[in-house]
Amino acid sequence: MRRGTPRVLGIVLAGGEGKRLMPLTADRAKPAVPFGGQYRLIDFVLSNLVNAGYIKICVLTQYKSHSLDRHITTTWRMSTMLGNYITPVPAQQRLGPRWYTGSADAIYQSLNLVYDEQPDYIVVFGADHVYRMDPRQMVEEHIESGVGVTVAGIRVPRHQARAFGVIGTAEDGRRITQFVEKPADPPPVPDDPEVSYASMGNYVFTAEALIEALRLDAEDPTSRHDMGGNIIPMMVAKGDAAVYDFSRNQVPGATERDRAYWRDVGTLDSYYEAHMDLVSIQPVFNLYNSEWPILTHIPPAPPAKFVLGGRAYESLVSNGCIVTGTVARSVLSPDVRVEDGAWVENSVLMSGVRIGRGAVVRNAILDKNVIVPDGAHLGVDLDRDRQFHRVTDSGIVVLGKGERVHSFS
Repeated sequence: MRRGTPRVLGIVLAGGEGKRLMPLTADRAKPAVPFGGQYRLIDFVLSNLVNAGYIKICVLTQYKSHSLDRHITTTWRMSTMLGNYITPVPAQQRLGPRWYTGSADAIYQSLNLVYDEQPDYIVVFGADHVYRMDPRQMVEEHIESGVGVTVAGIRVPRHQARAFGVIGTAEDGRRITQFVEKPADPPPVPDDPEVSYASMGNYVFTAEALIEALRLDAEDPTSRHDMGGNIIPMMVAKGDAAVYDFSRNQVPGATERDRAYWRDVGTLDSYYEAHMDLVSIQPVFNLYNSEWPILTHIPPAPPAKFVLGGRAYESLVSNGCIVTGTVARSVLSPDVRVEDGAWVENSVLMSGVRIGRGAVVRNAILDKNVIVPDGAHLGVDLDRDRQFHRVTDSGIVVLGKGERVHSFS
């Protein structure tokens, strides 16, 4: 081990298809899905790493990665003079003519990046969660523990933990004794029988331990080559894994209300609910934390404009928007138009959306360039909406990029 400041390499897993977010992922990778008006999902993990000073980061991509690659290369530019970088890494087929077969295989096929950088520790984070976290604290705890891997765990009620990979620990609350996917009876944390640790999909590895685990996994023909499904259980079985309690993470500028917020936006309903978390008077997740900013590229557009009685309340309205109607509890991305007499409520509108005169949009997600004609209704008659559009189990109407609106008043 080298003396001095440990060398840390960041690896962001951004190759998932995001099938449960269709139609938002019909034309883009899940981490490239817009969020919160002017961000993309990947901006949250990259902001956490960069704010912590980890500025050598490889983003492993695979499916429909063009918009994601473009966003990273045009937005996330580090100082090349200082040797810093954030770079998208597509599947390179270095080990034969095949795509990545799982998240572990993605890293295994990209080990040349590790050998080139020669880090002491490797931070492996997912690319599609909404949260703030200072990963330095997790890395420090990992180094002190001496284990091969530390897994970030978030405390959730046991009945909700059945939807996640769940971490069971020894009585010390640190050493992981079991790691199970979606268990019927989730193991509780030692200090609270009603709470379990759900895995956040964020890991810190000692470099040598990760390389060895990936090598053994690659030689196992029965493996799915998945980080959570194979690598972590393998290291748990060796007694070489510990949990990091996310509730202990202290982010500069965080409030008690949004402290330790983490949202998996893997479904349309959770994606929608995470947006609704942003728009209340005292938001559950506060975008306005200048001490730990969420960074992105802001398109060059004029300020939002409200004309002829146009108004918005409990909403986020991005630059380039012109509102003549009424917007309530909604999130508007840049370059949205809401015409005279239109009503938009509890909705998420992405760039280029047009809401015509007198139209009504409620409880909806409208992807880029959707045009709602004058007088049209969405989210008013769900039975009619279901004939033409995607409607989630909770009643959210979702239209993909440029999708034609069929539901009229």
